Amino acid sequence: MTTPTKRTTVYLDPDLHKALRLKAVAISRSLSDLVNEAVRESLKKDRHRYKLIKELTSTPDIQISNRQK
Repeated sequence: MTTPTKRTTVYLDPDLHKALRLKAVAISRSLSDLVNEAVRESLKKDRHRYKLIKELTSTPDIQISNRQK
């Protein structure tokens, strides 16, 4: 069973798109696979930051609000 995916539109710089397309062909993978992998790796690098933010926002004495005063 395959994992359900979400469709999105991403606008790439033409040179970046060409390089990505050439790499995809060279390693027999799809553009989507390469983009998913790059995003996943980028998020993994910041995982500790997201965890800290989540912990801080769940602390009762610290409140982060989108409201501007």
